[in-house]
Amino acid sequence: MPKPNPKPYGQVVTSEAVSRPGMFTVHRIGPKVLFEIPRSQLDKDELLVVEIAKTVLGSGYGGQAVSNGVYRWQLRDDRVYLRAVSYEAMADEGTPEYRAVEAANTPPIVADFNVETYGADSSVVVDVTKLFTEPPAELGPGRRSPGNVDAGRSWIERATPFPDNVNVYSTLTFAQSPSRGGGAPAAPARFGVSQNDNPSNTIVMSWSWHRLPDVPMQARLCDDRVGYFSVRFTDYTDDDQQVKEKCFISRYRLEKKDPNAAVSDPVKQIVYYIDPATPKKWVPWMKKAIEDWQPAFEAAGFSNAIVAREAPDDPDWSPEDARYSVVRWLPSTVENASGPHVSDPRSGEILSAHIQFYQNVQRLQLTWYFTQAAANDPRARVFPFSDDLMGRLLEYVLAHEVGHTLGFQHNMKASAWYPVDSLRNESFLRRMGHTPTLMDYSRFNYVVQPDDHIPVELLTPGIGPYDKWATMWGYKPIPQASSAEAERPVLDEWAREQDTKPWLRFSTSGSAGSDPGEETEAVGDQDAVKATGFGIANLKREMQWVLSATQKPTEGWDDLDNLYGRVVGQWRTELTHVTNVVGAADSQEKYGSQEGVRFTPVTRARQKAAVAFLKENAFTTPTFLLDEGILRRIEPTGSVQRISSAQSGILSSLLRDDRLMRMGEYAQETGSGNGYTPLELLADVRAGLFSELAGGRPIDVYRRALQRAYVDMLDTKINPPPPDPNAAARRAFGPQRPELDPKLSDIHASVRADLKALNAQIGAALPRTSGMTRAHLDDLRHRISEALEGHKTSR
Repeated sequence: MPKPNPKPYGQVVTSEAVSRPGMFTVHRIGPKVLFEIPRSQLDKDELLVVEIAKTVLGSGYGGQAVSNGVYRWQLRDDRVYLRAVSYEAMADEGTPEYRAVEAANTPPIVADFNVETYGADSSVVVDVTKLFTEPPAELGPGRRSPGNVDAGRSWIERATPFPDNVNVYSTLTFAQSPSRGGGAPAAPARFGVSQNDNPSNTIVMSWSWHRLPDVPMQARLCDDRVGYFSVRFTDYTDDDQQVKEKCFISRYRLEKKDPNAAVSDPVKQIVYYIDPATPKKWVPWMKKAIEDWQPAFEAAGFSNAIVAREAPDDPDWSPEDARYSVVRWLPSTVENASGPHVSDPRSGEILSAHIQFYQNVQRLQLTWYFTQAAANDPRARVFPFSDDLMGRLLEYVLAHEVGHTLGFQHNMKASAWYPVDSLRNESFLRRMGHTPTLMDYSRFNYVVQPDDHIPVELLTPGIGPYDKWATMWGYKPIPQASSAEAERPVLDEWAREQDTKPWLRFSTSGSAGSDPGEETEAVGDQDAVKATGFGIANLKREMQWVLSATQKPTEGWDDLDNLYGRVVGQWRTELTHVTNVVGAADSQEKYGSQEGVRFTPVTRARQKAAVAFLKENAFTTPTFLLDEGILRRIEPTGSVQRISSAQSGILSSLLRDDRLMRMGEYAQETGSGNGYTPLELLADVRAGLFSELAGGRPIDVYRRALQRAYVDMLDTKINPPPPDPNAAARRAFGPQRPELDPKLSDIHASVRADLKALNAQIGAALPRTSGMTRAHLDDLRHRISEALEGHKTSR
């Protein structure tokens, strides 16, 4: 870059310039874009939100976020430097530690510019064209578009300033080498975002610079008892003789117009805009989903706090603008929606949210609602659904995602405190809903039975007691507190309501999958055995409509194949809830001054009842799913594979290593006769899986497959395969559990004992068998022998 040589203002900002004032004055001169940055905006924190506005097929969707971060413009010796600012490490100003943190956290320089000229108020004018036509890695699309920018096929579309932000759009063309972008590896597909093999990819990128508040919002400290997203940082202030992580909840800034009123309109409303690309028939449902949250904010003392609007007919309005929260409609086959938000890292203040609403989430709602509600709602027995029904289901999906953008995490815990019988009572459902929170994955009330005569509108969840309470906890002003620390006593008092109102509880930190009340896709998980019994009864009823709902005179059987697979999947899901009672611990998040432990092992009787239910309902062949009229329309063969895969999945969940290890530990703690040991579990499961051996009865093809799966699972426990080199990468995207070492547990001893016992049973039963049953049992003895000896031949 040549040395800086500032020129007179008129020689740089010529008469050809098209200039617009705003946070920065933007000058457009042909293809060039100049930023005129006021002195007052130098060395100030600005939030930059980077998104894809338009893209090519196969590289995600227009409206998807790329990154966001805090940046500062810094002037030094006629040069302006753009620096990336991190708030991951902090210390109180004025302390010696603050100086140490500054020395260890220098903001990196992302880009540099010569000052072209100075304005009348000492503002600096820089040419930012290359920043947006050849963006540095920090500001580019990342792996969403492989290759290098071809400057000849790239340009700035427009740069529009506003009082508190500046939006820039560029068309960028990326050229790949034949070896895929110079040999760069393909990015994994996640929610429809993946790389493609096009030699050239042209996308439109959006950069929205946003002025951060000069005075950050007063932060509210996190509390593990209430489920908010957060901004976290390491606090190096020398306090309590240790370095600590601090955490502020993410929330919008809401201030009362009338601070003395119990309920007041806010100074500034939370506004969500509906993408103009949204089909018109769904817009009223989308708006309703947003405003469904109004009662929750009333519990926090705010009226008219959250509103929905359609996008204005204004050429300067943009859905990528960081000032606006927008629901983006994405033309995608992905069956999902997501609700990310952007927040101020200094305080947790949510500044905007761009909800990703994938069009094919409608297909997910079709199958979910059928498998969970068709027994009680005749509207679900005909595909496609009526617009009124689908609109209500889309409202439910969006209301959940809006909850995320308001700061709320998933809460799978609260629903575990509703008695199952209450979920079949109309009065209870009208007052409490079938789940206390819309932020649970407790979809549609599959516990309800047809003879309960529950109105169909009560099958779908809405804003519940937890949602109102958690909104109050996070958003209600505490005027007597002048700092985040000063709020703690009041917040702690509010959080303790969970002691007497357990439906207000949030998932327990560190539970690592041990709590049977923290189930996803579960209704009535206070008693998974009872709830699943009701759910399976409804699935048996719904099988009669699977064919008629999907049959179309002029089309094939893809919809039938999909819906039937979802019914089998729902059967497996509900039964897996029962497996999670075994080796489990009920829990409640507690802080130090609350009495009692956080984790209480489930009783032996409750665990054995769960295993007895599984033996009867999961490990016997589910004949109600074996409808030849369905199976032979979708495939010539494969029913054994379908059922075996589902049953094996349930069995695998029941025999998970971490579950078996907890069982051994809990049995030791509770004493002889009170615990339920891995050895007892295996004996109980074996008795159910191999019940034919006692009478020498023939074993059908489905049971043979399940029995082989059992032996192979036990073989894997004592003869594990080599470590998977990709396991660490997969764990990064999945739920995190503590790494437990099975070799330190009783698993190997229990498995060997059970295999030997099974081998003896088979040996005793063999003389009474013949044909395929005898051949199967001979094969099992061979597998058991290999497992116990620690070697195997190819099977």
